[in-house]
Amino acid sequence: MTTTFDALKVRHFPLLFASGWTWNLSRWGVSFIGPFIANDLTGSARMVQLAGVALWSPLLFGGVVGGWISDRFDRRRIVIGQFFVTIPGLAILGWIEITGRLQLWMIYPVLFVTGVGWVFDMVGRRVIVYDLVGPEKIDNALALESSGTAMALAFGALAGGSLIQGVGVGWALIVMGALQVISLTTFTSVPSVTARRQAATAGFTALIEGIKMLRTEKNLISILGVTAFVNFFFFSASPLLQVVGGKFNVGPALLGLLAAMLGIGMFMGSIGIARYHPVRRGFLYVTGSYLAFAFMVGFALSPWYAASAMFLVFASVGMGFFGSTQSILVMDSVSEERRGRALGLLSSAIGVLPLGMLAVGEIAEVFGASQAITIAVLTGALLMTLFLRVRPEAIHQRQMLDEVVIDSKQRTDLPESRRPNVFDLKAF
Repeated sequence: MTTTFDALKVRHFPLLFASGWTWNLSRWGVSFIGPFIANDLTGSARMVQLAGVALWSPLLFGGVVGGWISDRFDRRRIVIGQFFVTIPGLAILGWIEITGRLQLWMIYPVLFVTGVGWVFDMVGRRVIVYDLVGPEKIDNALALESSGTAMALAFGALAGGSLIQGVGVGWALIVMGALQVISLTTFTSVPSVTARRQAATAGFTALIEGIKMLRTEKNLISILGVTAFVNFFFFSASPLLQVVGGKFNVGPALLGLLAAMLGIGMFMGSIGIARYHPVRRGFLYVTGSYLAFAFMVGFALSPWYAASAMFLVFASVGMGFFGSTQSILVMDSVSEERRGRALGLLSSAIGVLPLGMLAVGEIAEVFGASQAITIAVLTGALLMTLFLRVRPEAIHQRQMLDEVVIDSKQRTDLPESRRPNVFDLKAF
């Protein structure tokens, strides 16, 4: 029987998982610390959102380039190389703050560099995971990756707030850099994996072909469209969590705990996907998005800290469904040799996030943070509904191997240990 942690039995995957977890722990910690600095120095929702823009903007155009590079060059070296840019940036910024010379403008280039590192880490590491575990365990592996990312988000936000309150912003940044050192050390312990793919098309032609997929791959377009709406209208509000939490008059640690609710709920949703291997991936992908939109309204408008935190957990359970199925839907929608470019397009779809942050930030300057989040998520739900009426393919995407899996489940000549555990949502 397939188990929740089946992919962890694959040789070297635990090391790869641990490396990704510590990298994400650092990234989410930085994503809390950066906006905190902006809010602490200025009290401006606009400047808080600009911190998020700096962190996420590399995804907008860098994703296509990063996907092409992932298909064209050694993915392992690409992932390793980005550490030698992000680690020094965090260490230097932390030291500047400790010496009392930190100015607002200094945080933005460091956040941007961290975002660039994430582009290359995401498009490289996830295809390495596919090459390592193979198609038979990729659902489980990516769901575990997503659940690990969710817990990293929770612990990263909580650690960021607690470290700021305990030892200060500068040491908090240095700790985030140290986490990346651990991630680098763990990743280099994973040997090169022979890719399960054909050689990528050489040169600039491959880059153009990646962009052309947006015209020819209807399934991919539908999946990326949902990603774009969720990131533009839902995740764009994430830097404002601290601003909304400010109305409860709590310190950095409790603000970090509030932001951690986003990761806790995502973990719950992701671990469910890892356990049950749902056949109707697309259904959960879209449904999770709507759940997130709906409960985010409750988070923004609730007058009580505890209620606001619970609404955020429920919203992020939907994001767990969304995040656990997103990458595999993208990779299964194209041929094997184009998966890196497809993931590059995915990161570009995620890259609309900074544009949403700018828009939500300006709305928050006029109407306030809570009202801005409410307007954003309701608008996102409406526009995504209209989009899916035109491009509904994402809803109907199913596990590529579902017919084989169901057939083997029904065969009585297979021992129980070889019959996969399938959670089919056809009835819903």
